[in-house]
Amino acid sequence: MTTGWDTDQFMTDISEATMVMLSVIRNGGLAPGGFNFDAKLRRESTEVEDIFLARISGMDTLARGLRSAAKLIQDGSLAELVRKRYQSFDTEIGAQVEAGKGDFETLEKLVMKWGEPKVPSAKQELAGMIFQSAL
Repeated sequence: MTTGWDTDQFMTDISEATMVMLSVIRNGGLAPGGFNFDAKLRRESTEVEDIFLARISGMDTLARGLRSAAKLIQDGSLAELVRKRYQSFDTEIGAQVEAGKGDFETLEKLVMKWGEPKVPSAKQELAGMIFQSAL
């Protein structure tokens, strides 16, 4: 919500900052870009001190997000959960579909042959617990 352009506010949500920093780390950093710290006085905050505090809070939030993201990556539990969730993409037909080479006729024949596929649990609650434990 506060990561868009010209919001006139800084990020204060550590969960949001962690998601942002996970993306930054996975994409090799920010270079040649950076974070936009050009917020102006807001209608409710009219003192120069408010701008100063906003920047401190924004930097602290991003730093905490970076630490949390690094913890999640080093732990590996969340990545392993995602890998297991999508392990069917590593099968022959999964790789074909992912490469854009699978078609509905082939998939229909396989479903007719193998029966209705079992949809595994996404383990969303566990993923949420793992994510929150890193904050």
